[in-house]
Amino acid sequence: MTQPHFLTTPQSRRIAYHQTEGQGPGIVFLGGFRSDMTGTKALFLQDWAAQQGRAFLRFDYSGHGQSSGDFLDGAIGDWLEDALAAITQLTAGPQILVGSSMGGWVSLLVAKEIPQRVAGLVGIAAAPDFTEDSMWEGFSDAQRDDLIQKGQVELPSDYSDDPYIITRRLIDEGRGRLVLRAPLDLPFPVRLLQGTLDTDVPPRVALRLLDHADSPDIRLTLIKGADHRFSSPECLATIAQAVVELLGQRAG
Repeated sequence: MTQPHFLTTPQSRRIAYHQTEGQGPGIVFLGGFRSDMTGTKALFLQDWAAQQGRAFLRFDYSGHGQSSGDFLDGAIGDWLEDALAAITQLTAGPQILVGSSMGGWVSLLVAKEIPQRVAGLVGIAAAPDFTEDSMWEGFSDAQRDDLIQKGQVELPSDYSDDPYIITRRLIDEGRGRLVLRAPLDLPFPVRLLQGTLDTDVPPRVALRLLDHADSPDIRLTLIKGADHRFSSPECLATIAQAVVELLGQRAG
């Protein structure tokens, strides 16, 4: 596999990325919590963009994949800074953001910071505010005590034998990044994609975001039987179709 390039952010973090040149608006893929830029959806979109002659960027947040840093030191604000650096320094003009899970939350935060650089947004099982609504709200009293007293708590993972370690900083810092507690203006078209069998980010999250966000054109597509990975051939085709719709709107 081709070796990544590296970008040093204003915070001196070293971010690994792969970029494909092409016409704009470009497509930027933002991955999920503890995932990296080598996943099925990222590589599918890169291949699709190349076939279309479309500019494409994928990258690893700090503490993820091949980027610098320790995952346990990171929080939503850090990964937002990484995304802002990648988009503002590596791309030109408006971009279509494709955010998967946590990347959906980061995409929404990017859109609040630099709306003029966003042509459209595709959320794949987008997980806004998950540190508060999924993690903190789901913790038992004992887990909350561990988090407060020890600075971290361990959660079982469906994707690894190793547990998720959730830090107090992740929870505390995330409270300053919540997007579902105040008006959320998205002045561009939005497509939300969601599997009905997603147990990590259930459909009610997508419905809440659909109801909460203010966009000139926001639509939610549910795929029956799809889980959080959202990587079946049908799901991948749905992602491509969502991007095509947003590109078509931009051209129009």
